[in-house]
Amino acid sequence: MKKLLSCILTGVLAFGILPIFSYAAEADYSRFEGQGISLNVYNWGEYISNGEDDSLDVNAEFEERTGIKVNYTNFASNEELYAKLKSGGTSYDVIIPSDYMIAKLIAEDMLEKLNFENIPNFEYIDERFKNPEYDPANEYSVPYMWGVVGIIYNTSLVDEEEAQSWDILWDSRYIKDILMFSNSRDAFGIALKRLGYSFNTTDPEQLNEAADSLKEQKALVQAYVMDEIFDKMTGGEAALAPYYAGDFLTMSEDNPDLAFAIPKEGTNRFVDAVCIPKGSKQKEAAETYINFLCETEIALANCEYIGYSTPHAMAYEKLDEETRNNLVAYPGDEVLANTETFVNLPDEASELVKNLWTQVISTNTGDNKWAVPVLLLLAIAASVAINLWRRHKKKRDEALY
Repeated sequence: MKKLLSCILTGVLAFGILPIFSYAAEADYSRFEGQGISLNVYNWGEYISNGEDDSLDVNAEFEERTGIKVNYTNFASNEELYAKLKSGGTSYDVIIPSDYMIAKLIAEDMLEKLNFENIPNFEYIDERFKNPEYDPANEYSVPYMWGVVGIIYNTSLVDEEEAQSWDILWDSRYIKDILMFSNSRDAFGIALKRLGYSFNTTDPEQLNEAADSLKEQKALVQAYVMDEIFDKMTGGEAALAPYYAGDFLTMSEDNPDLAFAIPKEGTNRFVDAVCIPKGSKQKEAAETYINFLCETEIALANCEYIGYSTPHAMAYEKLDEETRNNLVAYPGDEVLANTETFVNLPDEASELVKNLWTQVISTNTGDNKWAVPVLLLLAIAASVAINLWRRHKKKRDEALY
């Protein structure tokens, strides 16, 4: 999941009053009638309002208004999206990558320039999200959602204070109760930040140190996940997982024991934006789809359903006060000041990260036959100590009252 202009650090989004205007009422879709047009849309999983829980089915609404059929499929990571586009085996008309991947796709001439005459609702995107570092001239992308990465933890198993540092993801007390990102950029970002380095370092020594750290962590990891995290964390199958704030808000509705912490070392701040891949055969229809996503009521429906933070000024204004003041969805100045966005790494550094990640994933934690048993014994001892402390604390609290 990146990123906004540095001016977002000025504070939680605060928008001026804009004239209310519904492009839906004015849009003329008659030019698409009877043409049998289909759009292939490729998006993250769980990342659009789909009609469940009395929400608006955005794609069905678009099909009804325009007569354009939407073929909708999901990817789990930016790297998966890139590999699919690079292979050329499948043609897409609309994609929603993250900031650093957009920069990479632009650099490799893999995106179409947008005709903003077909996207008049772009005017409703807040100025703070326009002309971002990953697309400085705003030629290739329209912001869709933004957010931060943090640690999702089960409060019945993890204390709030302990969850305030990335170190907890390397804590042997939680052996096989830890989930980890299954994509290289997020995983390396966490390891680098824990070590005190930038997410965007190109220093081979620092990248190798991060890889060694991830290899050490592997014996503790239950699974490397992306969308699988929903079932595992809501079902109580794991105690800890780094993930995106918007998805935490969705998960917490199903499991009230879950909480979200932004580690003190700092975290990632990202933007996902809508783009058209090079070679789309339905560019005008794709731009119409992008414009549709920028209608106020559609942007609001998506924001409310998926829980991510909206860059759409009018949609933000229409959110209820509780959501606008939610510090997970819209963090304050102090938190945002301690965030960093991913940038497109130079080819040499990108290739090194790719190779090191392959080493991490292929590392056999059974190479040291004593590693897991020792860690398990340490975890059991720590668990016993924690339980004894909690019992003592409970008795002390009861005595006080």
